[in-house]
Amino acid sequence: MATTSPKMTGPSQQRRRSLATREALTGYLFIAPYLIVGGIFTYGLLFYVFGLSFTNLTAPFSRVAPQFVGLDNYVRAFSEPDFLRSLANVFWYFVVVTLFQTIGAILLAVLLNTRLRGIRFFRTLLYAPSVTSSVVIALIFFWLYQRFGIINYILGTEIAWLQEASHLFDPLWRTLGVQNPAYFVRGPSVAWMAIMVMNIFTTIPTFMVMFLAALQDVPGYVYEAAELDGATGWRSFWYITLPLLRPVVALVVILGTIGTFQVFDQAYVLTSGGPLQTTLTPSLLIFQKTLGRQTTPEAGFGAAMAFILAFIIVVITIIQRRYIEPATQQ
Repeated sequence: MATTSPKMTGPSQQRRRSLATREALTGYLFIAPYLIVGGIFTYGLLFYVFGLSFTNLTAPFSRVAPQFVGLDNYVRAFSEPDFLRSLANVFWYFVVVTLFQTIGAILLAVLLNTRLRGIRFFRTLLYAPSVTSSVVIALIFFWLYQRFGIINYILGTEIAWLQEASHLFDPLWRTLGVQNPAYFVRGPSVAWMAIMVMNIFTTIPTFMVMFLAALQDVPGYVYEAAELDGATGWRSFWYITLPLLRPVVALVVILGTIGTFQVFDQAYVLTSGGPLQTTLTPSLLIFQKTLGRQTTPEAGFGAAMAFILAFIIVVITIIQRRYIEPATQQ
């Protein structure tokens, strides 16, 4: 039997290999359109723009051949006041929005995880802002934030929220007698905080769905056992619910970080970077510099700023994964 076994299994192995090869080729043929489109319009353009970041290209479709300038665009970016100010703006935006949207999404998910009559209706109602176009939401809040809008009517004030350039910590620095503090330590402006509130309102429902799905996967006997040990209410949430939600918290924080650093449409629609560039974001500045909106087109410089922003996002994401995921695994 030992001498005839290879002869019997040889053709069978060849047929299996041939079948596996045909299945692999069939699979690659099915995903070929995506690979071709993704390779050309994603990775191909990515390398093309990366190459442009080392040139002095002006308009994106200029007929003048760009010249190689080395790292000049990258060096200039870190000395460009507008770019540094936009990074400061987006940093405050990242800290505030990511924090409050994560906390709000967790609390809302816990609230909607209860067994009440009509809870599905409330879930759908609260999720509605997330499926609405960001531009539509921005236009709605544009009217809400007007001097004679409904927000000022409720508060009894007449503040032009989207035109107010004063910063959050300005009163503190005046009290301490500090003259002309650095832009970063002045905190976000009133207009920027108004946009933050709008984005927190619209992003909480999206992440609420993730937390709600995670809560519904928690076995009921876990809470029953905790209740026998005296862990109810706040203790049950703090020592059971929140630790079990750590993997989703890590995901939400990372996704929120990427989204906040790329914010563009709300600032473009509501303020166009004003007042006094207190709502200017890196994405909006890149858009303006590349296409020449309100400035001379500098596509090469815009490409360099885009890759600097991408590098910052990658670094912050790596740091978050380094410190959040180990705690999640524990």
